[in-house]
Amino acid sequence: MIIAFQSSVFALIAISFILVIGVPVALASPSGWSSSKNILFSGVSLWIGSVLLVGILNSFIS
Repeated sequence: MIIAFQSSVFALIAISFILVIGVPVALASPSGWSSSKNILFSGVSLWIGSVLLVGILNSFIS
């Protein structure tokens, strides 16, 4: 169970890092919000799901 928790925390950190870099780059592109809207929503949804997963797994660990 600890390995699953550690893996999900690593995934959360990786997704956060990708979003911190990707969101400003996507919004600064010439096509801007209209072309990258679906990708950003998918990334944010994945991030929210990852936060919830880490919280659920944390309740089993501690």
